[in-house]
Amino acid sequence: MLKHPLRLTLFSLLLTALTACSAAPAALPPRPIPSAVAASPTPFVPASDTPQPPTPLLPSPSPTLPPSSTPTPEPPTLTPTASPLPRASLLFTGVIVPARCVQSAIDARGSADYIFDGVRDLIQQADLAIGVFNATMSDYPPRTGCVRTYVLVGGSSNADALAAAGFDVMNVATNHIKNCGLGDCGDRAFLDTLDNLNRVGILSVGAADNLVNALLPVVVPINGVRFGFVALGMVEPMAFAGPDTPGIAVLNEDNLRAAIAATRQVSDVVIAMPHWGPEDTPNPNSYQLDYARIAVEAGADVVVGNHTHVVQAIQEIDGVTVFYGLGNFVFDQNWDLAHQQGVILRLNFEGSRYLGYELIPTHVEGNGTVTIAAESEAAEILARIQTASDKLK
Repeated sequence: MLKHPLRLTLFSLLLTALTACSAAPAALPPRPIPSAVAASPTPFVPASDTPQPPTPLLPSPSPTLPPSSTPTPEPPTLTPTASPLPRASLLFTGVIVPARCVQSAIDARGSADYIFDGVRDLIQQADLAIGVFNATMSDYPPRTGCVRTYVLVGGSSNADALAAAGFDVMNVATNHIKNCGLGDCGDRAFLDTLDNLNRVGILSVGAADNLVNALLPVVVPINGVRFGFVALGMVEPMAFAGPDTPGIAVLNEDNLRAAIAATRQVSDVVIAMPHWGPEDTPNPNSYQLDYARIAVEAGADVVVGNHTHVVQAIQEIDGVTVFYGLGNFVFDQNWDLAHQQGVILRLNFEGSRYLGYELIPTHVEGNGTVTIAAESEAAEILARIQTASDKLK
């Protein structure tokens, strides 16, 4: 579980990165990468290529020992063993939207905990669990009820349910994070959302009281390895932060390069989380493809995108894995099966070395209940990802 999170607040860090981002990026070291889509939740673990330390030299027998007719026994051969580096698993989900019909079901039950009952153990087993929250968490705006609306609001108790489920970090650089539906709301629902996450001990990344702070990373040490996260969004300008106004980190080339460079200065592993792309298609568009390459050039070790509400392709760019979209994790979009499907992504590390990933397909009902997908549905989800991924080769 999460230990000793570090929230960076140094303005100079970001300014340094803004200056440095124009320089040519350093070459990334090669790393073993698995195939684009894991066929089963069995971890991919490549053969170890860790060099073994040399056998230590033993001292020669002392020349002052008296002669003896008994042969001197050979000293035992010592076989040193290297201490294995600690391993860590990072879990990522698709978008979480406890609003509309989901919030109505929560209100009827009096708790949001039921949503995660089918995946709670899996989330809590990870060393670090990261979600993507695409609604507001505030008790100020009225509930919309189970109706079709773009105003996605949910109550503050959703924060408690996320914490009880085991989430440690929440990406809030999302397009519905300022929804309120009231003319006098201003930024109240947005700020309530950040306050509620902070209240339950979940770190938020990608949004703050101004643009500079929204671009700052969250860095979480696990077993001595510093995992750094940055999140930026490009979908809804009304949610964007300004120099003196709250909102989300704006996804553009300069901001992306600067944010990754700043994170690299204080992290051993850098994970970029863009909120991007068109809804309802497994195929990333040109903006996603361009920003993915920029993120890799800037120094990201992994790119985990979201927003599209359906699963998208996976691509390898210069040895870096890019996950374009993980689909819906919690939402009421039950008009077709594709929108009820997503994947939990699990990244595996040995120290700071990326070992590979697992995809665990999920299914969500209209009331928000999320479960691990049955075998036949899981195969369908993975096949859709594979088909989209093949188009990028």
